Amino acid sequence: MDVLDLARWQFGITTVYHFLMVPLTIGLSLLVAGMQTAWVRTGDRKYLAMTKFWGKLLLINFAMGVVTGIVQEFQFGMTWSAYSRFVGDVFGAPLAMEGLVAFFVESTFLGLWIFGWDRLPKKAHLACVWAFSLATMASAYFILAANSWMQHPVGVELVDGRARLTSIWEVLGNNTVLAAFPHTIFGAFAVAASFLVGIAAWHLWRHTDEGPVWRASVKVGTWVGVVAFTGLAISGDQQAKLMFEQQPMKMAAAEALCHTESPAAFSVFAIGDVTRPDCENVKSITVPALLSFLAHNDFTTEVKGIEELIPQYQEKYGANYPVDPRLGELSGMPIDYVPNLPVTYWGFRLMIGFGAIAVGAGLVIQWLVRGGRVPRGRWFKWLTLGSVATPFLGNSFGWIFTEMGRQPFVVVPNPGGVDGVWMFTARAVSSSTPGEVLTSLVALTLVYGVLACVEVFLIRRYVRAGIAGVLPDDKSGSDEDARSEADDVLSFAY
Repeated sequence: MDVLDLARWQFGITTVYHFLMVPLTIGLSLLVAGMQTAWVRTGDRKYLAMTKFWGKLLLINFAMGVVTGIVQEFQFGMTWSAYSRFVGDVFGAPLAMEGLVAFFVESTFLGLWIFGWDRLPKKAHLACVWAFSLATMASAYFILAANSWMQHPVGVELVDGRARLTSIWEVLGNNTVLAAFPHTIFGAFAVAASFLVGIAAWHLWRHTDEGPVWRASVKVGTWVGVVAFTGLAISGDQQAKLMFEQQPMKMAAAEALCHTESPAAFSVFAIGDVTRPDCENVKSITVPALLSFLAHNDFTTEVKGIEELIPQYQEKYGANYPVDPRLGELSGMPIDYVPNLPVTYWGFRLMIGFGAIAVGAGLVIQWLVRGGRVPRGRWFKWLTLGSVATPFLGNSFGWIFTEMGRQPFVVVPNPGGVDGVWMFTARAVSSSTPGEVLTSLVALTLVYGVLACVEVFLIRRYVRAGIAGVLPDDKSGSDEDARSEADDVLSFAY
């Protein structure tokens, strides 16, 4: 493997792993803030127990997310230095704002929330968790603004071969981020909702105490999941329409649409070899004219296929890579403008499928435990635990589709933007040797594997402990017990 392949594998492995933590932190922080609000308003111990239990799991996940997230920015200098030189003036601005503004607020108020259980007035303490949770959303916005600029560069000019920022407000107000942000947030709520439903229903299956706590958690998770899935469908539709406009090759690949159709049918399921851009051996189960509607809100609109788009890309951006020894074996070779078709086609469907399974499993579990019922078969145990994984998988496949679908570009050209503000992935990699990148790839993968074991161990330990693990001697929810628990949380969160 050459440096480019190794660098892409390294960034893909670490980023997908990190993004397992991100949506759970975002979604769970808002839900924990809501639980504590209910406790402050009602004084019901049930809501305090929910706040403490789910808050502890939130802290474990947040701590691991911080550790794994630090590596992401280092990689821009380690393996993607050419990319960093090209976009540094632009890309660094939202990342700096995320660190100096959002993460600063996030970490400060999280610390106040951990230490403040018996030291702050209840309402001031509640304000801390809300500030933390809202800061996680602000942090997500700045990161998505940076990513969306790579998908659709705006607010820049090309100066001496580099992208120079001309308007930070255009970057932050990019229509791509305005569509991506709600989709990501609804995805985070879907993850947190399934996390609540699966773990709470598992506790009910175990005959544990604190039944009202677990039933309330299942109910909250179920309805949050329904709202989240509805929001995902609406925001996903808006995002897809922008992709048809901004990255037509990505959406053609997502549908294995090899030839232009008018009207275009939506492919539900493909049978055959989708690896070839001519699709000669592919038979699809389709919904007539639906793709045209998804693309343009019109059941008759033409949607261009892969074979018709390739000449357009070649005319605009070249048919061959430049002759440059830094490009390695790609130097002077034809440019393949078609992303990996199996990844884009099936990734798009797995994203949607796992999201639908998650909300469906939540509704089934809610129905099965209605009116005090709890199924006792082992199948219910596996249903509850399996449902936790489905939205994580959906989120992961969604991001894999989004990032791999833009290939061969690391910065995708804006169809109506500044000429030259785009970059091939092959030109973005550092001038490293394969051995150097392979060493860092193996090292980071091993470190992340160890961190995965630590996360699973801690989550499993405190999930099994249940409410007794967060309020061991408390029957009234006293602040003294809350303080001792906060100190216990801090011992592993930091």
